[in-house]
Amino acid sequence: MKRLSILITGGAGFIGANLARTCLAEGHKVHVFDNLSRAGVDANVRELEGDFPGLMRFTRADVRDANAVERAVEEADQIFHLAAQVAVTTSLEDPIDDAGTNLFGTLNLLEAVRHSGSRPALLFTSTNKVYGRLKWVALNQTPTRYEPADQSTREHGACENQPLEFLSPYGCSKGSADQYVLDYARSYGVRATVFRMSCIYGPYQLGSEDQGWVAHFLRQAMKGEAITIYGDGKQVRDLLFIEDLVRAMRLAIEHPASSAEAFNLGGGVENSVSLIELIKELQLLTRDKIEIEWREERAADQKWYIADTSKIRDRLEWAPQVSVRKGLGRLHEWYLARPSLIAASEAQVA
Repeated sequence: MKRLSILITGGAGFIGANLARTCLAEGHKVHVFDNLSRAGVDANVRELEGDFPGLMRFTRADVRDANAVERAVEEADQIFHLAAQVAVTTSLEDPIDDAGTNLFGTLNLLEAVRHSGSRPALLFTSTNKVYGRLKWVALNQTPTRYEPADQSTREHGACENQPLEFLSPYGCSKGSADQYVLDYARSYGVRATVFRMSCIYGPYQLGSEDQGWVAHFLRQAMKGEAITIYGDGKQVRDLLFIEDLVRAMRLAIEHPASSAEAFNLGGGVENSVSLIELIKELQLLTRDKIEIEWREERAADQKWYIADTSKIRDRLEWAPQVSVRKGLGRLHEWYLARPSLIAASEAQVA
């Protein structure tokens, strides 16, 4: 197997740390490029450096720094672009900063790739928020969840030909970057792939209320503290365990047929839960009753989103392997081994 030089922007975060660990374990050289703006992720860098001495390189820098990005791209064979401002609420507070990171930081990277001699392959992690509220999907209610009225959508989920609707500054910045990545593939021949991701969870996720809500719910349950639900709790998401995501990322960046393509990526119908259904799972896991604080529904929140993963299943022969119950159990074990993370305040891990 060829030893690759892999650049991961935002590589100190939850997804990046898991991806880096997998690549390093295979003997590849990994360059983690991260500004460490998220509290607690510096521990991931130290752990990777300790576990893989000589293979892991770290640069503390920001994707808004075009010169730093250009230098990092020069030596890369593959690039996983994960660096982002990730919270809708933060984007509403400071849309300029949100666009600077998510859109212009991505453009800096695309320009560096376009002008590089090696022309590395690029995978960009977008979001299901590019589809907005999915207002064209009529919904019914059951006692615990929203479900599409259309049988095919209910059985398969939302596919890639759904109309785009960039609600919130976060949706605009990520959606615009999503489109730029695809256009650079078409206009300049950059080998680039887009993942429009649903809810990813697993070890190394330092969940907060605004981002990484599955881990946040679990931490609240383990601390015996109330979980806040905005709306009626029937909102549905499909959950994807981090190992399944990393496997899909590696397949896509190495497969020529994925270039200039966007893929919806999530756990699919079989791994879908509503918020109140997830809380029942957490009560089974922790064996504790969970208190819920109810708040008004948040603007631009999707009542239902499940990714139709048919396209990536057909193109790359990929499918999720870890069930929600098994994945939650593994995340629970990871937190139990790190009691300081359970006890920490949200500000310390946000």
